[in-house]
Amino acid sequence: MKVLKASEVSERTSISTSHLRKLAHEGKFPKPIKITENRSGWLQSDVDEWISECVRKHHAGGKYA
Repeated sequence: MKVLKASEVSERTSISTSHLRKLAHEGKFPKPIKITENRSGWLQSDVDEWISECVRKHHAGGKYA
């Protein structure tokens, strides 16, 4: 299980870190997990699944986050 930093998630999704946090707060993107008191990150598997879901929605003509 790998934990990604916000910058890594931003690079994978082409979404700014501030927008990622907004989407997560709105329930449209996986929430980050708390690693330490001052650090958090996203599970790579959660991010990969979200990307896969976007691709499935694209192919089905659905809406995105």
